[in-house]
Amino acid sequence: MKIATSWSTSPDTEESIKTAYKLLQSKLGGDPDWMVVYSSVGYDCDRLAACLNRIDPGLSIHGGSSCQGVMTDAGFHSLEGTGLGLFGIKDPSGAYGVGAEDVKASPRDAGRNAIQKAIDAAHRPGEKPQLVWLTCAPGFEEDIIKGIEEVIGSDIPIAGGSSADNTIEGHWKQFINGKGFSNGVVITALYPSTRMHWSFWSGYYATDKMGKVTKSRKRTIMEIDNRSAAEVYNEWTGGAIKESLKGGSVLANTTLYPIGRPLKQMGSLKFYCLSHPESVTPDGGLNIFTDIGENEEIVLMTGSKNRLVDRAGTVAKSALRNGLISSDQVAGGLIIYCAGCMLTIQDDMPKAAANIRETIGGNPFLGAFTFGEQGALVDGANHHGNLMISAVLFESE
Repeated sequence: MKIATSWSTSPDTEESIKTAYKLLQSKLGGDPDWMVVYSSVGYDCDRLAACLNRIDPGLSIHGGSSCQGVMTDAGFHSLEGTGLGLFGIKDPSGAYGVGAEDVKASPRDAGRNAIQKAIDAAHRPGEKPQLVWLTCAPGFEEDIIKGIEEVIGSDIPIAGGSSADNTIEGHWKQFINGKGFSNGVVITALYPSTRMHWSFWSGYYATDKMGKVTKSRKRTIMEIDNRSAAEVYNEWTGGAIKESLKGGSVLANTTLYPIGRPLKQMGSLKFYCLSHPESVTPDGGLNIFTDIGENEEIVLMTGSKNRLVDRAGTVAKSALRNGLISSDQVAGGLIIYCAGCMLTIQDDMPKAAANIRETIGGNPFLGAFTFGEQGALVDGANHHGNLMISAVLFESE
């Protein structure tokens, strides 16, 4: 197996992708067997997909949009909010199948159909993949995961992230070779010739503020402990959303104060999946970016900019530990880093990228900045969360 990355911040869509692809080919010594493409929406993703199809109609491509740019082993790549990155694998003994679906009426059906297409494209009928890589439009990630698991079961890790734009205006994209989507799901079923290792964490820790969701509706917490969710959250955070208790966006004020849902405890360590408060409803509900049910226990989490900078490397280190491997056994990796976290520490993103590079021994990686993160936590289940980091490493041999 050989892995390489390349990138570009040229503002011209075709020039950028042609230059980056030529460099990738040079590093790999030929065409990749599978390629991941993340680009900011400063590029025309439909033109990007069409250009790649002209370069190589048979190329297996998994693509999606990333907030502001990307990061690789060469650093953080964003020029006035524009940048793209490529991740290529040359692995003749492995198999990589990509499937895509427009979500339309049923996200669950889209997930189920896309993973079946991916398995068929890998020519591995009846064989479960080692891991599933996921890119989808934000808004219904839990249903897509359920659809995928209806085909492959719940024991196969699903990792990836929800497409993003630069301004949270719905301009995100997903694409495969020759075709783009605005409200789609792209899935790769991975059967590499070597082992893969993963981790899914956040850069936050739990406070002593906790309660129970006593009333909810899909992605809205209406009441915590039988009180207005917004009022309780505002008290927990010492007034972080006091100007918006009658309604309005709170996204910029809540990045360092997500809501955590406890999942599992190992020894003295507790693990959480996070939800990012997005806005307050006129009746005091709290809109978030994950589904949440009544009677779920929740905890106020908190973090700092320094912790978010360091955490990317820490999550990569966790993937090494989970695989019982050292950095010199890594061929390369894929990193999903929450766009909200990236925007909070944007000036320090070169340091965050350097932390990952150092952790995995200078080996190639591609990172995207997403509006939702998916991964397998220590409870063994696949989850969708916010303000999280998902890392997948490929073993070299």
